[in-house]
Amino acid sequence: MGNGYILKGQVLAFSASPFAGERPQDAARILDAVAVQDGRIAGAGTLAEMQVLLPEAETVDHSGKLIMAGFVDAHVHYPQTAIIASWGKRLIDWLNSYTFPEEMRFGDRGYADEIASRYLDLTAAHGTTTVCSYCTIHPESVDAFFSAAKVRGQRVAAGKTCMDRNAPEGLRDTAQSAYDDSEALIARWHGVDRLEYAITPRFSPTSTPEQLEAMGALWAKHPECLMQTHLSEQTDEIEWVKSLFPQARDYLDTYEEFGLLGAKGLYGHAIHLEERERHRLRDYGAALIHCPTSNTFIGSGLFDMAGLMAEGHRIGLATDTGGGSSFSIF
Repeated sequence: MGNGYILKGQVLAFSASPFAGERPQDAARILDAVAVQDGRIAGAGTLAEMQVLLPEAETVDHSGKLIMAGFVDAHVHYPQTAIIASWGKRLIDWLNSYTFPEEMRFGDRGYADEIASRYLDLTAAHGTTTVCSYCTIHPESVDAFFSAAKVRGQRVAAGKTCMDRNAPEGLRDTAQSAYDDSEALIARWHGVDRLEYAITPRFSPTSTPEQLEAMGALWAKHPECLMQTHLSEQTDEIEWVKSLFPQARDYLDTYEEFGLLGAKGLYGHAIHLEERERHRLRDYGAALIHCPTSNTFIGSGLFDMAGLMAEGHRIGLATDTGGGSSFSIF
């Protein structure tokens, strides 16, 4: 098709958030065609307009089909692909019974490559073209995921999961190795093609204060990176956090104290937030990542979407595979 082509069909284009106006449909337009040049969208409008824009381009007819932007899945665990929809456990038991044994396998680069490719194929088949994923503690798991995305020309964010306590032998690193491994991965992958690194302490219970401090120092050194973690997913998890951090004002404070609260922070679940936490997250412009399928499948609770949006929070949508039971953002 040379350097340009035109896709003809029913093009769904959004000009604003469907939540912002009185009627969701006012944020959307139905167009006739999309022009693509050098791998980028050059324009969208009527077919005649796009043919003027790219006069030499071939038109690919998708009449009767819907053309739209790919979905963004803001919180996933690609290493949990093989255990998706494992049934019948609370969060902490679920991690120990299903997640941690599977994640142990990702020190094997061949296995990590296989699952990374399978995951990106499955999500693309469901219309998801951008994901933000946790990997495992193994740098190989990060290399595998970024390599698979790079081959596809795909935009992803991901990071090595850091855990130095309350995890099995073989799935623990240290404060120092987490820092060193993460920094090496940032140097190797961040900003390469369409790839972005996310500094990734799993959650407060699996990181010592020393490791959280190290991750905060790394983020301060590399503020261009995202930072992703979990926050207030289940009530028993919150009680666990309070027992591990008795001086903390609340769950969020276990991140805030160590420099892990910021506008490029992604906080998964955020279901059972206290008033102070809601204010601080909004003040910093942090992103709350809503995982509806996972929240109900594991029995975590209901996210206060309407209330948090009314307060002005930034909210992303996610499947949280494999805690969620589907690869589809729907």
